[in-house]
Amino acid sequence: MTWEEFSLDKYAHDLVFKYRNDDKETLNQVHKMRSTVAYGLERFWGEQLRLDGRKAEYWQDTWNQLVNIMAQADVNIPNHNDVESMANALWNSEIFSIPHRKVTLAILTQLCDCMVWWTQRYKPARSNDNNLGEDDE
Repeated sequence: MTWEEFSLDKYAHDLVFKYRNDDKETLNQVHKMRSTVAYGLERFWGEQLRLDGRKAEYWQDTWNQLVNIMAQADVNIPNHNDVESMANALWNSEIFSIPHRKVTLAILTQLCDCMVWWTQRYKPARSNDNNLGEDDE
């Protein structure tokens, strides 16, 4: 097997950059994304259905980016609109193998970690409380 760069940091940057000017609650969805990874792919995918507006779009865009990233590695992630068929596809090892699930979760974890980093970078710098006029680094 040879090294293949999937540019996770670039994809993460592009996702965060797209939503950077949204309200704070939408921007902070990335922290929820990162913690949801621990509960599995089906729960991560399902969050877009629970939320509304830009928050739902952020989750959906992140999932779609994951699907594209994994396709580069010849791992086809189910991506249906129907909840029942999606859950069945993600849990069926004949459709989506256990090794592919594990790799996909690892990639999603790293993607979300990168997104957290970029989110922190795009937040405005805070002023010091001592009023010296310097920004936090």
